[in-house]
Amino acid sequence: MKKGYFGQWGGMFVPEILHETFMQLIEAYEAARADSTFWQEYLEVMANYSARPTPLTYAHNLTKHFGGAQIYIKREDLNQTGAHKANNVMGQGLLVKRMGKKRVIAETGAGQHGVATATMAARFGFECVVYMGEEDVIRQRPNVFWMEKLGAKVVPVRDGARTLKDAINEAFRDWVTLMDSTHYVLGTVCGPHPFPEMVAWFQSIIGQEARRQIIDQHGKMPARVYACVGGGSNAIGVFQGFLDEDVELVGVEAGGKGLDTGQHASRMKGDRAAPGVTQGYKTMFLQNKDGQMIDTHSIAAGLDYVGISPILADLGEKGRVRFEAATDTEVLDALTLTMRTEGVIPALESSHAFVQAFKEAPNMSPDEAIIINMSGRGDKDIFTIAKAYDDPSWKEFIISQADGFRK
Repeated sequence: MKKGYFGQWGGMFVPEILHETFMQLIEAYEAARADSTFWQEYLEVMANYSARPTPLTYAHNLTKHFGGAQIYIKREDLNQTGAHKANNVMGQGLLVKRMGKKRVIAETGAGQHGVATATMAARFGFECVVYMGEEDVIRQRPNVFWMEKLGAKVVPVRDGARTLKDAINEAFRDWVTLMDSTHYVLGTVCGPHPFPEMVAWFQSIIGQEARRQIIDQHGKMPARVYACVGGGSNAIGVFQGFLDEDVELVGVEAGGKGLDTGQHASRMKGDRAAPGVTQGYKTMFLQNKDGQMIDTHSIAAGLDYVGISPILADLGEKGRVRFEAATDTEVLDALTLTMRTEGVIPALESSHAFVQAFKEAPNMSPDEAIIINMSGRGDKDIFTIAKAYDDPSWKEFIISQADGFRK
């Protein structure tokens, strides 16, 4: 197989001006993979700084509620900064140190990757700039606050739909301008080679842990593993622990307001996506008949990306990963049930995976187990969730705080 490709998907379609920068990155990445001390250093950082391994929690109450499969939750919400994003950024931070660069840039949608990058930059002493769609800046304001307090500069992107796709475009423009001093910490398993492979490598720590943990707790492999899918980094992270086993892998995309409405971000489930090349790689993108990328919608800012990882596109094409979609309404219902039954608060992104697991668990045997990858916690979503619930006490609180700031 051609390097950087997964079946027909992937590649490295970059402007000539960035070619040398990518060659340097590929050289540093391949040297790190060949050096066992690098991975050991990475594991030590994640253990001492990010409290890994994250637990695999047996969801006793949910299991009893549904009466089918035994439900386990992989708790990436307990990772540093509250999501799986830290796994990737700390690994890339170690690479940046090896390359001798002093400035990092990142894109972010839900803000979790931005906060993780800002945290990494603070720890390693890098200058940090985060590009974020203006729409996401508004709905993820708490994460913007933390990025700025960590020392990062947050740049609102006002082009296009003002969401994740547009933030990625702006980050690439920055990189072209300052490539000698700057590394682009791409946050998901998309983009040009080596990013999909490299990010998947760092995120594989999730699946490695989950594989050991389910054997220790359940005594055998799970029947199914569920993960939400935007770009796909948390999904491929957990899936890698079970790719060579007889375990069904289920990726859950953003069904938004319904696949028949056009207001969603589902690439593999549904019929609106088509092969395309943009942002440096080939995959399935949501696009019109003229090949223009179309606007997406999801209640979860981290899932409304227009494309999907080339790794997951290949696994889906081969039938190794089954894709489903969860609507915004279903997501809120699953979030409510999980909070009130287990006392944990999944992120809106993660709640997509809970939706599909809840649909299928009741029809499975009590001898079977399933794993839901809880990619992050819902603290960051409090404004979006409160608005979706139309919570009157929250409205009163916001109004009172606004009055207080004006005084």
